[in-house]
This record gives sequence, structure tokens and C-alpha cells, in this order.
Amino acid sequence: MDLTRFSPMTLALLAGLFTWATTALGASTVFFFNKINRKVNNAMLGFASGVMIAASFWSLLAPAIEMAENGPLPSYIPALVGFLGGGVFLWVLDKSLPHLHPGAKQPEGISTTWHSSMLMFLAVTFHNIPEGMAVGVAFGGLAIGDVGVSLAGALSLAIGIGIQNIPEGAAVSIPMRRENMSRFKAFMYGQFTGLVEPIAAVIGAIAVIRARAILPYALAFAAGAMIYVVAEELIPESKLVEEAGEDVATIGVMLGFAVMMLLDVALG
Repeated sequence: MDLTRFSPMTLALLAGLFTWATTALGASTVFFFNKINRKVNNAMLGFASGVMIAASFWSLLAPAIEMAENGPLPSYIPALVGFLGGGVFLWVLDKSLPHLHPGAKQPEGISTTWHSSMLMFLAVTFHNIPEGMAVGVAFGGLAIGDVGVSLAGALSLAIGIGIQNIPEGAAVSIPMRRENMSRFKAFMYGQFTGLVEPIAAVIGAIAVIRARAILPYALAFAAGAMIYVVAEELIPESKLVEEAGEDVATIGVMLGFAVMMLLDVALG
């Protein structure tokens, strides 16, 4: 298929829908399993972490720095400001909105009487926002034609995020099934966590197309938000119940990083 015939906005939407579909694919495992093996779960979380770390640099921060080289400010300023801004944005969400991370016992954010399954649903949904935004910003940058942004790079980012969304979908739907929720309802909740990604992708694409000067900041912002998710949620959860001597999560991080790096370098 010749993707160049589609507008960057359309590509951003299609990429967001793809990452939503992979979330649904992961959530569909609830029809076959009632629980996830602990080691498998740790490995999947580690893999997702590696993918997001690699994507943050290869597909977002590096292009942001490259774009800013001919700008009025030192090239590291947009990357630094955007990266820290993305982290602050997620930190504010974490402190303001009620949610429960998978595997955690105490909810975070403002106090609420909502059920733990709903709080878990909100946690994953919130953290899918920067992933969709990253995809949208990458494809929106194609409309600018600036250095550092390429169709292959944007595609590799979407594919990498799509891969790591599979275990995320399972991590939501299967615990809900263990709380006596029906398989279909657990699946619906799991796939709905990915619904924000095509929405965020379109918003991200619109933002950089209409305000081209913010593209380096937007790329770095998405990278900062993704790294915050990795450091605050994915890696701690992958180590939460790991016994001494186990390193499946660490191996997962290495493999995820390697896969995403291969995708970005090979396709880009």
C-alpha cells in the first residue's frame, strides 16, 4: 500500500486506530485465560518498558534535537523543556485523578469510592494518552517536512507502541475477570483503555500542523510523558513480586529496547 497518498492527519488517525486494535488484541486474551503467569507478566511489562524507552529516544528526542539545530535557541533547549514538561504533565494527572496501578493495593490521586477495577481502567487509560500523542506528533510532523521526521520513523513508532499495547490490554482485562466480571465486559474495559490513543493522535497531529514551531517541543513532550510512565509504573510493577535471582523483567527491557531500536533504525 502506498501510504504517501494519505494526508499526515489521516495517517495519524490510522496509526492511532492500529494501536487501539493491538490493545484490543491483548484484551481479547481474557476469553482464553483467567490469569497471567507472574513471570510472563513481568517479562511483558519489561518488554513494554524497553520499547517505550527506545521509542522515546530514537523516534522522539533525537528528531527533536535535530530539528532544533537551525533554530534560534541551542538545540538542547526544546528537547529539555519539552521532555520535562511531559513528565510534569503526567505527574499532575497522577496526583489529580483517581486511579489504581495494576498490582498495587492502594489507589492514587484524589479519594474516591470507585471500585478497584474502574480505578485500574483509569490508570492505564491516562497513561495511554502520551502514546497516542507521540504517534500523532510524529505523523503530523510529516506535513512540515522538517529534518528528522520521516514516514518510516513514524511507522516504526506506531508499530513499537502497538506491540507494547498487547500486554497492556491483557494487564487490564484479565485482572477484571478475576474480580468476577464477565469475559465480554472485561474485554470491553480492556480495549476501551486504548480508545484514547486515536483521539490523542489526531489532537497531536493537529497541534503540530497548525503551530509548526512547537514540533520539537511536542516530540520531546511525548518522550518525557512516556519515560514518566515507564519509571513510575511499568518497571516498578514488573519488579513488584519478583523473587531474588529472577531477572525476566530486566531481560524483557533489553529485548524491548532492541526490538524498537531495530524497527526504528531498519525502517528509518
